[in-house]
Parts: sequence; C-alpha cells; structure tokens
Amino acid sequence: MAITDWPAHERPREKLLEQGADALSDAELLAIFLRTGVKGKSAVDLARELLVDFGSLRALLTADQSRFCQPMGLGSAKYAQLQAVLEMARRHLAEQLQKGDALTSPELTRRYLATQLRDRDHEVFAALFLDNQNRVIRYEELFRGTIDAAAVYPREVLKQALAHGAAALIFAHNHPSGVAEPSRADRHITDRLQQALGLVDIRVLDHLVIGDGEIVSFAERGWL
Repeated sequence: MAITDWPAHERPREKLLEQGADALSDAELLAIFLRTGVKGKSAVDLARELLVDFGSLRALLTADQSRFCQPMGLGSAKYAQLQAVLEMARRHLAEQLQKGDALTSPELTRRYLATQLRDRDHEVFAALFLDNQNRVIRYEELFRGTIDAAAVYPREVLKQALAHGAAALIFAHNHPSGVAEPSRADRHITDRLQQALGLVDIRVLDHLVIGDGEIVSFAERGWL
C-alpha cells in the first residue's frame, strides 16, 4: 500500500506537521528525507530496510559517499542532499551558540562541539575563543593528528588567542576510539595550556573530551 493510501495521521509528513518532528521514529524521519520508495516498497519500508542495512540512523548519516550510495534508492543526489542538510544543522547550532553565552549555555556548547568533532576518524583539537563576557568570538580547529593523538603546541594556541583578542577559551578534542575518558597526556597538555595562557590573563574555562555518546568535562572533574 502506498503511503498516500494510509490514514492521514499515520503518514510521516502529516504526522510531523501535527505532532512535531520528535514524535516520529527514525524510519519515519528518514522516509520524509527519501520522499519516495522504490518499486514494491513505500518510503517507510525502504527507510526501515536502510536502517537495518546500516545498523543505525547515525551510521547512515555519517557514511562516506561510496557506502551511502550502495543500497537501492540512494545515490549521489541523495548523498549531496544529505550533506547539505547536515551542514545546515551544524551552522544552525553555530549561530545559536554565537548568539548566546557559552559559559551559561553548557548544553548548547556541548552539542555544538560534539556535532563538530564526534564522528571524525582522526583526533582533532579545537577551541572556542570567548570575549570578556564569555561570548563566542570564533570556533577554530587548531591541530589534527593521527587516530591516536594530536600534537598540541601551547605557543600556537597563545598566538591565536591573542590574535582573536580572546579573554577565555574552551578546549575540546575527540577520541576516535569512542571512549571519552581523558588520558594522562590530555591532562598534561591542558595544564601546559592553562599555564601558558595564564601568563597573559587568558582563562581556560573547560576542556571537553568528546567520545561516542559521552562527553567528559575537565571543569566538572575539578581539574581546572
């Protein structure tokens, strides 16, 4: 049966408009993105098969172009469309963060940094540069490393902080392994950064380690 033959309250698009996007299942949300099914399958049926094939919605969204385009019903056009949607979501979060106060919006800050870093297959060390009212001046990815580590140079961080006129920073880096627990090296480099920036009265407000579904805050651990 085609989706158009379903009762109106069961059709994904109508359900979203009536109840909101959070009322839809992963398959229903994906079906709206797909718009149409394939021969013998509705968009919802196809969406369900794709979720089983990829293992999860997140795995589908983060698949590279080659993997994404393998199943029937997907292709380069859909891949381009998906990448545009994901980038719009990232920019939306960035605009929200820039309008607000990073210090008093910890959840928004975490969501933004997790969106930027969580699915990288290599380690990336980034910073939010803040003004003296803790408003975001700029987000910048400072160092990229192997899957195991990123070389972080306090002198370069200090140089960038001064160039941006920052009064405080929030650091973040990802662990491609998915385990967010900070390493001894993570703590050591954070101490070095805090000491270097402290010489010119620039504060380090937090260092977030982004794992798979978990974020560890140095500030919450009492390490800053």
